[in-house]
Amino acid sequence: METPKPAAILELLKPITWFAPMWAFGCGIVSSGVSPLSRWSFVVAGVTLAGPLVCATSQAVNDWYDRHVDAINEPNRPIPSGRIPGRWGFYIACIWTVLSLVVAAALGQWVFAAAILGLFLAWVYSAPPLRLKQNGWWGNSAVALCYEGLPWFTGAAVMAASLPDWRIIALALLYSIGAHGIMTLNDFKSVDGDKRMGVASLPVQLGVDEAARLACVVMATPQIVVIALLAAWGHALHAGAVAALLLGQFALMRRLLQNPRAQAPFYNATGTTLYVLGMLVSAFALRP
Repeated sequence: METPKPAAILELLKPITWFAPMWAFGCGIVSSGVSPLSRWSFVVAGVTLAGPLVCATSQAVNDWYDRHVDAINEPNRPIPSGRIPGRWGFYIACIWTVLSLVVAAALGQWVFAAAILGLFLAWVYSAPPLRLKQNGWWGNSAVALCYEGLPWFTGAAVMAASLPDWRIIALALLYSIGAHGIMTLNDFKSVDGDKRMGVASLPVQLGVDEAARLACVVMATPQIVVIALLAAWGHALHAGAVAALLLGQFALMRRLLQNPRAQAPFYNATGTTLYVLGMLVSAFALRP
């Protein structure tokens, strides 16, 4: 049986998508207060788990179950182009799932539990019968949790070798909720195709303008809660820094709302950057 070339496999796993969960994992490390040098091997294994394993698995699963649609819209992708031949797309997704579980098991029970949840969401996001990506409410929630909350939790759990502090879990969940709005912005580029294919993304369900307003509210509200919590926990300087970053996002949101489809890539490059910087600031505030 013909086998795929390493370059095609790497393209299938989409390294460019690994940054978000790896960044969130880094926030988890920072929030734990434990020096990375004291557990550097766990840090390397955890970063690998967050990006090149779990996130990469989700990309392979998604491309396999979208192969018929990609054959029409993006025929040059690895599977429809034949560079990933036969059922190798499915095999790679399964192999990466097993590798992810093996590495997660070596990092402790809480990391293993988080990996199981993340991988479960990765499969049900793309695979029938659930195929959460068919609905923007459920699909965006799954991706947001996998990209932000679970890696943050995992990073803290790896360093603490135990269940992280409840404040870490709370902030990880809040930033996951906000990331739902970021996922909505990613749907603006494919509104026309989603309508034809019956994908109920939020821009399709609500209309582009209403979905953009909702995305802004969803991104901003959890950050306001984070600011209030940091202030209540005695971290006024960190709360002020997150507030300043949020004010910058508000200014960029005004431009986004003027023409959401055209401005979404601009906001993803600017406003989302301020969002993830706020995550890091919040992580430093939680250090013991």
